Amino acid sequence: QVQLVESGGGLVQAGGSLRLSCAASGRTFSNYAMGWFRQAPGQEREFVATRAGLIYYADSVKGRFSISRDNAKNTVYLQMNNLKPEDTAVYYCAARGSPIASRTAGQYDYWGQGTQVTVSS
Repeated sequence: QVQLVESGGGLVQAGGSLRLSCAASGRTFSNYAMGWFRQAPGQEREFVATRAGLIYYADSVKGRFSISRDNAKNTVYLQMNNLKPEDTAVYYCAARGSPIASRTAGQYDYWGQGTQVTVSS
């Protein structure tokens, strides 16, 4: 079992930055692919970024967001720069019981509770 706790969300003006953190507890963190997803009101959950050996980003965040991980701290981060109002959503951290990165939410086994990010125009 893996427990994930996100933090770092909040309200920011367009063009600003936030860094989300996701602390993991449980099994060996380095064996898991980690991902970030988001869900806006009335919309489906969508892929944002994932990191294992490879790193993938959604086209909508490429060049603005950066995913990193510190295996010694069992933590994955999402640095979000040049935020836009359309980035407003609940952001979820997810862990996949495989070292292979995936863009597909259904392939992740564990999820955090989510953290709200609101970008004002």
